[in-house]
Amino acid sequence: MSAVLKTRSAGDRFTAMHLQDLDAVLAIEQVVFTHPWTRGNFADSIAAGYHCRLLRDAQALIGYFVLSVAVGEAHLLNLSVSPTLQRRGYGNELLEEVLRTAKCLGATRLFLEVRPSNHAGRALYQQAGFHRIAVRPAYYPAYGGREDALILERML
Repeated sequence: MSAVLKTRSAGDRFTAMHLQDLDAVLAIEQVVFTHPWTRGNFADSIAAGYHCRLLRDAQALIGYFVLSVAVGEAHLLNLSVSPTLQRRGYGNELLEEVLRTAKCLGATRLFLEVRPSNHAGRALYQQAGFHRIAVRPAYYPAYGGREDALILERML
């Protein structure tokens, strides 16, 4: 972890995700997504050393993200906000932390995939300066078949 990341204040609302957090993470994940990540997906991400972060307030888990960074590139693998707390700016707050973390870790580009049907996610990423660079046909499981993934990129 870089020195910049270690200088965060003690009152920071972002904390590292640990295995003991996965019940709360999965409670959000299973409501937000029709085809959610599994406990194993999150545990593997933590074990692999991905940057898995939680956004909390005094009462509860607000949201989380999973970010992989290697060789100057970052890949946002998951970003979710509790459904009861959506549309309050937390998605922006999470994404700003993703961007800050990726930059601090030396990434110059950030990639992500998003479903075409995820209008709120697409709007969040467009507002943050992401642009579509490709489509992965039939990437996501979906009811009644598969759904494409839009590959988005943003320079950091």
